[in-house]
Amino acid sequence: MERKLRRKRKFIPCAVDDGDELYPNGIFVFNITKMTEYIKGSNIPCEEVMVKDFPRGTSKFKEEYLATVDVTRPVIVAEISPGRFNVIDGNHRMERARRLGLEKISAFRVSPEQHLQFVTTERGYQAYIGYWNGKLKDSRR
Repeated sequence: MERKLRRKRKFIPCAVDDGDELYPNGIFVFNITKMTEYIKGSNIPCEEVMVKDFPRGTSKFKEEYLATVDVTRPVIVAEISPGRFNVIDGNHRMERARRLGLEKISAFRVSPEQHLQFVTTERGYQAYIGYWNGKLKDSRR
């Protein structure tokens, strides 16, 4: 199935209010606070994902905070390239689950069509569309 993203001419970057949690991933910065509100009001199902499918990456964990996180609260995983998901909210929960030896954790999976509206800059939005569509081309080779 072709999932090419098309640029919306009237795209408005997601607003950032004081206190909003943001997830920077290079040029792409997602407003996690507003994405979480959207998920709560949507029909995106909560499902279980395998902890081993999400590598530690380069996150530095605050050990004192890590001991207090609630691993029953779902993480958010976003499809960052076709078929590839990254944790964009809940890296401490994922790491805590890993250290507790849990095989699965609850998660909301969001597609680019769902999470792209939470990019906070026009530049990031345009770059993301180019990045995604480039990954589609690569997958066809």
